[in-house]
Amino acid sequence: MERISAALLLAFTAAALLWANLPFGATYAQFWGTAVDLQVGGTAVEMTFHDIVNDGLMAFFFFTVGLEVKREFTIGELTEPARAVVPVAAALAGLLVPAGIFLLLNPTGENAAVWGAVISTDTAFLVGALAVAGPRFPGRLRVFLLTLAVVDDVGALAAIAVFYTSDLDLVPLLACVALLVLVGLTRFLPVGRGPAYAVLSLATWATLYASGVHPTLAGVAIALLIPVFPPRRGQVERTAELARAFRQSPSPEYAAATARSLKESISINERLQRSYGPYVSFLILPLFALANAGVRLDGETLAASAASSLTWGIIAALVIGKTIGITGATALLRVTGMGQLAPGLTLARVGGGAMLCGIGFTISLFIVELAVEDPALQAQARVGILAASGIAFVLGWGWFRALDRVQPPSSAGRFLVRPFDPQRDHFRGDPAAPLQLVEYGDFECPFCSRATGSIDEVREHFGQRLVYVWRHLPLTRFHPHAVEAARASEAADRQGAFREYAQLLFRRQDHLESEDLIGYAGDLGLDMEQFHDDLQSAAVANRVEDDALDAEFMDLSSTPTFFIGSVRHTGHIDAATLIRELNMSSER
Repeated sequence: MERISAALLLAFTAAALLWANLPFGATYAQFWGTAVDLQVGGTAVEMTFHDIVNDGLMAFFFFTVGLEVKREFTIGELTEPARAVVPVAAALAGLLVPAGIFLLLNPTGENAAVWGAVISTDTAFLVGALAVAGPRFPGRLRVFLLTLAVVDDVGALAAIAVFYTSDLDLVPLLACVALLVLVGLTRFLPVGRGPAYAVLSLATWATLYASGVHPTLAGVAIALLIPVFPPRRGQVERTAELARAFRQSPSPEYAAATARSLKESISINERLQRSYGPYVSFLILPLFALANAGVRLDGETLAASAASSLTWGIIAALVIGKTIGITGATALLRVTGMGQLAPGLTLARVGGGAMLCGIGFTISLFIVELAVEDPALQAQARVGILAASGIAFVLGWGWFRALDRVQPPSSAGRFLVRPFDPQRDHFRGDPAAPLQLVEYGDFECPFCSRATGSIDEVREHFGQRLVYVWRHLPLTRFHPHAVEAARASEAADRQGAFREYAQLLFRRQDHLESEDLIGYAGDLGLDMEQFHDDLQSAAVANRVEDDALDAEFMDLSSTPTFFIGSVRHTGHIDAATLIRELNMSSER
C-alpha cells in the first residue's frame, strides 16, 4: 500500500509536469485558477480550484498527520525516551542544518522566506522510496525514519503556524479557540460524537480561514484534541457480553449495541486514521501533486533556475543538509554515549536513510505557496524541490546498493545480532555460564512446543555450564495468534510469571484467542487489571517488536531457530545434535 501511495504521487507529479509543458500547457494555470464562489447568507467566499485543494482538502492531510503525532506521543514509539532520543535528535538536526545551509545561500530578500520549504521530509515518498531503494531488511531503519518523520512533521507544522501566518484578525481567532475547546469536550458526549466533531471541525476551519491563519492548521489542532488510548478492558469485556447476548437472542437492539460497543473499544484517533488514511494517500495527496507540481520547464525557467541561488539553496539544503544533519546528530549521540542505535541499525544505514530524507515534496511545495507570491520565484523553488527529491532518491538507492556489495545481506543471519543481555532477555540457567543457547521461537508453532523437550534434556546434560535464552519470532503469516500470545507472555513477565505463562501457552496452542490469553493470566493468579493494561501497553508491544526486528535483520524465516553462542545453528534440533554442537563450540 505504501508503494502504491508513493507511485500515485510520482504519477500525478509526472502528469502535472506533462500537462504544464505540452502545447496546451497554458490550460494548467487556467484550470487551477478557475474561481469558485461559495455564498452562505450574506457571507461570500471566493476560492479557486487550487485554493480548494491547498486550503480545503489539505486540511485532511494535516488532520491525519496530527492524528499520527498524537498517537506516537501518547501510546507509540515516542512514549519511551530511551527509544526516541536518537531519532528525535536526528530529526531536530535534520530541521536546523538544512535551514542554516539555505539561509547561508539566501540570507536576505524574498528568497530567504522560503527557508521553511527545506526542513520537511515527505513521509509518503520516504516510505515508498525506502521500500524500493532501501536495504533488503529495512525494518529497523523504517522504524527509525518513521519516528524521525513524526518529529519532522511537528517542526514543519510549527514553522507554518509561527512564521507563515500574517494579517491576524483577532475576533475569528478567538472564536476558533472557543470552538477548539468544544472539540476537546466532545469526547464526553454520550452519543452523537461523530456529527459533533464534523460540525465543529467545519466551523473551526471557517473561523481559522477568516482569522488569517492558514486554515489547514485547523486539521492539526483538531487532531491533537481527539483522544487516543489502548483498548480498555472494561469496554472489551462489555463488547464480549453483548456479542454473547446477541448470539443467544439475535435482535436489532443487541446487534446495534454490539456494533457500537465494538467500535468504541477502539480510540477515535485510530478509527479516524484508518478511515481517512486511504483517502488522503490515494486521492488528496495525488490531487495536491497535480495542482502544485506543474512547473513549465521551458528554456527561460530552466535557465533562471540554473542561475538561481533559490533553486540551488533548496537543492543543497535538502540533499546535503538532511544527510549531514541526521547522520551527524546520530554519530554525535553514539560517540558521547547519550544514545544508541538498535541492533543491526548501523550509522551507514542511517546515512542512506538520511539521503532519502532529502525527498521534500508535499509540505515543501505547500510552504512555497505561502512564502512567495512571485510566480517566477515559485517556479524556481519548485524546480529546486523536484530536482532535490530526484537527486536524494538516486543517492540513497546508490548508497544502499553499495552497502549490499560491501556487506551482502545473506551474511547477516550467520551471527547473533543482539548479544545476550541478562537485564533484558528471558533466560534459564547461570547468566555467566560459558555455553549459550539462544532460541527464536513462536508460541503458536508446534515445532517450538516439541523442542521444549529437547531443550530440557540439553539443560539437564550441561547443568550450570549452559544458559538458555528465549526470544520472540512470531510468524504471523502462519500463526495469526502469535503476536498477541507473545505480548501476553511479556505482560505476564511484568508480574514475574513469564516461564509459567509460556508453559501454559505451549500446552494450549490450539486455544490462543484473546479471551484464552486473559483466562490463563487468571489461572496463574495474576493481577488482572495490571495484566490487561500491560497487554495493551506500548512498552510490551515494543519489546516483542524488538525481537522480531532483530530476526528480520538476520533473515530468520522459520521457528525454532537456534544460535549456539553467537553462531546460527543450521542442523537438526534434537537434543543429541544440540549437545554435540555445544560441545564443539566449547572446544573452539
